[in-house]
Amino acid sequence: MVCIGALSVLSVTPRTSRDTDDRSTHMRIGILGTGAMATALGAAWVRAGHDVRVGGRDTEAASRTALITGASGHGSLAEAAAHGDVALLAVPADAAPQLAKELAPLLAGRTVIDCTVPMAPGGDGPALTTGGTTSVARLIADAAPDAHVVKAFGVCHESIWTLDRPAFEGSPLAVPFCTDQPGAATRVTEIITSMDCTPLPCGGLDRAALLEATAVFAIGVWWSGAEARFAFPAPALAPGAVDD
Repeated sequence: MVCIGALSVLSVTPRTSRDTDDRSTHMRIGILGTGAMATALGAAWVRAGHDVRVGGRDTEAASRTALITGASGHGSLAEAAAHGDVALLAVPADAAPQLAKELAPLLAGRTVIDCTVPMAPGGDGPALTTGGTTSVARLIADAAPDAHVVKAFGVCHESIWTLDRPAFEGSPLAVPFCTDQPGAATRVTEIITSMDCTPLPCGGLDRAALLEATAVFAIGVWWSGAEARFAFPAPALAPGAVDD
């Protein structure tokens, strides 16, 4: 959950609610989880005008997270899953598929956002727990086959989502996502846009493993004390660059 290329904020406005009365694209979002990502994304979506409900196995933790984020309510995981058209799975990566299986009837027909990163310590740095052969998003889709699964929001560290209208080097933050469902892509695009970020579609769910691997790679670079963004300069920056 690392943001590549978003290491210094050049333009960040104060953290206030959006100054618009247009609620046409604002939606109800259920957040499944009470940890750092649940808190950061939940607060960001409340600031963007969405109706957020927090759910957890520990309802006291859900209550605290709801209070911090400004969510409209809290309750069980099942109650959050049933809230509106979108659900965020913000639980440990190894627990997400089983949770999706437990809640599969409630998640059917809903856009389910997976922000997890399957990572564990390794000899040369953090390693993918999936082995790179599949993705957590695919496992979630298999566990809840009627849900519309999207891999998104996992490439950035949770601290990035505490920024209002995050912009870096003069440009809004790009948020990559993968999904096989056009309707889910539309909803996630609307959520990303409501945060004043730029949607970055990256293909179908079969490419979600690439997003997970990118996050793990960047985390390893960060842990080594280096800057991941320096490994990805735009080709157009080179003198005499041509489009090939």
